[in-house]
Amino acid sequence: MSITTKTGDQGTCGLMYNRRVSKAHPRVEAYGCVDELNAALGLARATASHDFVRDNLLVLQKDLITLMGELATAPEDLARYAKDGYALVSPDMTAKVDRLAQEIEGQKVKLQGWATPGASVASAALDMARTVCRRAERRVCALHEAGQLQNPEIIVFLNRLSDLLWLLARWTETRLTGG
Repeated sequence: MSITTKTGDQGTCGLMYNRRVSKAHPRVEAYGCVDELNAALGLARATASHDFVRDNLLVLQKDLITLMGELATAPEDLARYAKDGYALVSPDMTAKVDRLAQEIEGQKVKLQGWATPGASVASAALDMARTVCRRAERRVCALHEAGQLQNPEIIVFLNRLSDLLWLLARWTETRLTGG
């Protein structure tokens, strides 16, 4: 099977269950931003010098696969999606992010004022991922405001994830300076 299907040559793409929408559809924009976030987390993971960061980013990337699948499903197909055994973004996923943030906050991490990204490649990659996460959150909020998002937990998850990425960047910088 070729990756080149040519089905998008007319400016449309497929959602779950063979629904076609414009590539400019707000749903496509939302899950596309989450896809960019996943790639940004991959870069952050590849540049991380600590297993703690690498291991946790991999878990988060897998959670983003769940999130993208849900976003790539039209609201009218979401019950079928869940019935078919696909996971939905849940409060448990958000709680996992919260626990990790609390763990980091419990360590000696420098948290003074605004952070200027770029102390290291690894922390800058985390800050870049954080800004991509915020953009994804804005796109998902737009879907919600348009009545096209059935699961508001996605917004909560992305909001908490961006906070966590900020903390991970500061954790990385703290380890760099020996703090």
